[in-house]
Amino acid sequence: MAMLRKNAKLELLKRVPLFADLSKRELESLAAIADELDLPEGRELTTEGARGSEFIVLAEGSAEVRRRGRTINMLRSGDFLGEISLVTGAPRTATVKTTSPSRVLVLTSGAFRKLLRDTPSLQFKVLETLAKRLPPE
Repeated sequence: MAMLRKNAKLELLKRVPLFADLSKRELESLAAIADELDLPEGRELTTEGARGSEFIVLAEGSAEVRRRGRTINMLRSGDFLGEISLVTGAPRTATVKTTSPSRVLVLTSGAFRKLLRDTPSLQFKVLETLAKRLPPE
């Protein structure tokens, strides 16, 4: 898979439900700070218990979410992960591994925080998702 042209990257970001309401300018600033990676099947994106320092959007492909060795969720194109660690500062709550060749967009914690600061509409959506995903105590 070749690197996406800028427009293709914007199209990809727009398809992610989390970013659907962003303006073209907001999408452009997001595209500028997101690194794009092509990963093989079986690549670990996060490790349960590890410190998290990035927010990951699964642009294309699929991944399995495991907690304490059990599969608890499957992610598809458009899904995202890593927001719990970045927002709460807590260690990763799950291990996520690609189950097919995947293209991901990665935002460092600093870039993610700046994005949330600059885009209030995104804050609510991320917090909403965060609330649904926090593991029960």
